[in-house]
Amino acid sequence: MSGIAMSIVAVAVSYVLGSIPTGLWLGLRLRGIDIREHGSKNIGATNTMRVLGKGLGGAALAADMLKGFIPVVLVARLGDWNYLPLACGVAAILGHSFSLFLGFKGGKGVATSTGVFLGLLPIPTLIAAVVFGSVLAGTRMVSAGSISAAIALSIAAYFFTDDMVLLGIVLLMALLVIWKHRDNIKRILKGEENRI
Repeated sequence: MSGIAMSIVAVAVSYVLGSIPTGLWLGLRLRGIDIREHGSKNIGATNTMRVLGKGLGGAALAADMLKGFIPVVLVARLGDWNYLPLACGVAAILGHSFSLFLGFKGGKGVATSTGVFLGLLPIPTLIAAVVFGSVLAGTRMVSAGSISAAIALSIAAYFFTDDMVLLGIVLLMALLVIWKHRDNIKRILKGEENRI
């Protein structure tokens, strides 16, 4: 199989991996609970934790991060295109946000993006994680932490790479995360956002 074909396969596999609705499937298989009918109705790790408890919530968080990390560091080895790790990472994020298994609906992409950029830009991602933790501690709002971390990653990335393609993708994925939090932003502004 040609290098181009292998790259296409790698991106497709990454999208499918990203599409796996971890929290939803954990709830359905282990508890008989559809987390889309409870809490914030989101399929992500935060709502999984809220509805199913810390154990399954932590498992969903780890799995969602791995959905981003594995495509970047392993699946991308199927091809030799320089930007294949980045393309696989984007495919995984889009898979989580627009899942093949959920009629192209999905989560907000925070944990999966964290896994992707931990593989591509580890130091900026760790900086973003510190920002997330600090904002979460101060506000007790996961959404505020997530939005702040997306912004922090976009800024920090500029100090650790001069690859304009990578920087552009970081910005686009950060904007996607923020856009997926648009309802949370409205609730934050109204003082109605959920706190942990």
